[in-house]
Amino acid sequence: MSYTYKYPRPALTADVVVITKESDPKVLLIKRGFEPYKDCWAFPGGFMDMDETAEQCAVRELKEETGLIVNDIKQIGAYSKVDRDPRGRTVTIAYLALIDHPVSVTADDDASQARWYPLSDLPNLAFDHADIMNDAIQMFNLLCSNT
Repeated sequence: MSYTYKYPRPALTADVVVITKESDPKVLLIKRGFEPYKDCWAFPGGFMDMDETAEQCAVRELKEETGLIVNDIKQIGAYSKVDRDPRGRTVTIAYLALIDHPVSVTADDDASQARWYPLSDLPNLAFDHADIMNDAIQMFNLLCSNT
């Protein structure tokens, strides 16, 4: 399928914020193996393929970068600041996945490390992931207060 448009189009990515449902919740982060933000912590995520939905992209990227497989994700929101990605105009759709406790993860693909961090002790995050984290925590608190 090939189209030519006179208007430029942004790239689309999906990110997954995985948080544990513990008394001291933890979030799964990956250390980026490549620029931009090489060696910085971020959420598992990446560029959407042409033959998948944003949800499928999020689940695939999480599995590729950490080995973790989740089936239930909820959309946190879309993030579209013009300068959010130095590679070019990129919009991300962020998702939240809740699991009971940390499970073993293995960094792969373009992640050099994968690690669980307590929500109370987060490192500096790449891109606009601090904004996404704030929204994810709000959604997490709302979902957990309803259970």
